Amino acid sequence: MSAPAPEPAPLSVPLSPSDGPALTRIAAWCREADHEQACLADLCRLVEQESPSDDKALLDATADLLLELLADRLGTPDRTVRHRDPELGDVVEAEYTGTTPSGPVVTVVGHYDTVWPAGTLDAWPFTVTDGHASGPGAFDMKAGLAQGMWALRALRELGLPRPTVRFVFNGDEETGSVISRPHIERATQDAAATLVLEPGGAWGIKAGRKGVGIFTLTVTGTEAHAGLDPAKGASAIHALADVIGQLVAAAAPERGTTINVGRISGGTARNVIAGEAHGLVDIRVTDQDEIRRMDQVLAGLAATDTRVTVTLGGGWNRPPMQPGPGSRKLFALADSVATHIRGPLAELFVGGGSDANFVSALGRPVLCGMGATGDGAHARHEHIVTGDMPDRTALTAGTLLRLAEEPLTGN
Repeated sequence: MSAPAPEPAPLSVPLSPSDGPALTRIAAWCREADHEQACLADLCRLVEQESPSDDKALLDATADLLLELLADRLGTPDRTVRHRDPELGDVVEAEYTGTTPSGPVVTVVGHYDTVWPAGTLDAWPFTVTDGHASGPGAFDMKAGLAQGMWALRALRELGLPRPTVRFVFNGDEETGSVISRPHIERATQDAAATLVLEPGGAWGIKAGRKGVGIFTLTVTGTEAHAGLDPAKGASAIHALADVIGQLVAAAAPERGTTINVGRISGGTARNVIAGEAHGLVDIRVTDQDEIRRMDQVLAGLAATDTRVTVTLGGGWNRPPMQPGPGSRKLFALADSVATHIRGPLAELFVGGGSDANFVSALGRPVLCGMGATGDGAHARHEHIVTGDMPDRTALTAGTLLRLAEEPLTGN
């Protein structure tokens, strides 16, 4: 998979004289066995509360659990708003005032819905084996949710400076964040920075992501008997195959543009010329120029059989996430924290989209991938590396500390 070319590395942000000892204290606190095990226990509770994107009852129960965990670990929030939706997962906002009430706000975003259907846990329970914790949604991204809470707890327990932290937890990310997007955009408007608790790499965070287009091709032809009246029919399936060929030919991996037709359906029987067919299309791009080019390609799709019509549904779900000046400063700040805790951060550019794309498109400083180390998102080998949880928690805590002391300017 091609990825956007990294921009020149940002200037380093040196630690202030007081930051080094504070970061050492944060890392030591997060690495204490009792704290590590308690964070892992919270992850277990979150995984054992299933939360498929299409099950409203389970999503509501998960939102309830998140509010319970916040209260248990951090006390009652100073402000709580639950944006309810009748079908999709509610958006939960919980705000904790910083050490300086008029100081900076940092928005911390994470989703609690998963791709796994109800009942998956029966055959795949939460387990911890050989340093890996596995279970549906453990990596994507319930470990990040637990780590985010414990990061703020570390600052509070240690009596260190902290910004006002605004948690935003949504339950529709896996289906496109249609309901939560405006809430996320509003909740990040006055924030000095936004940290997204999606999975990260091996001591790395995601500074860039591709834009995502989700489209449906509907092809309508004319049904007829495949043996008696083949000339009277116009096959929607044959036409869909033709259109898919046109579309896939427009992929440009060298520019980071990939196209996948993930599912096709249509027709009624083997001996019936298909009157209708559908294709589900996923397009990933690195920049707005490629969005404009692909829009032209999509608008020009047509069947060679003029009796067949092609209709395009859907649209661009997430804009590309490209680091602007504010995000580059934010990465440099996080990198200075990481270097003290463990070592320099890897700056990752990936093909998947997240809610960070929305924040980045508005020109606001954002980092993604502040969550767990592991592998297997959306796959049966999904797991996190438990030994990395303390340092990843410390990374978030240290970044919050730096933002409280040295808010970003010139965004």
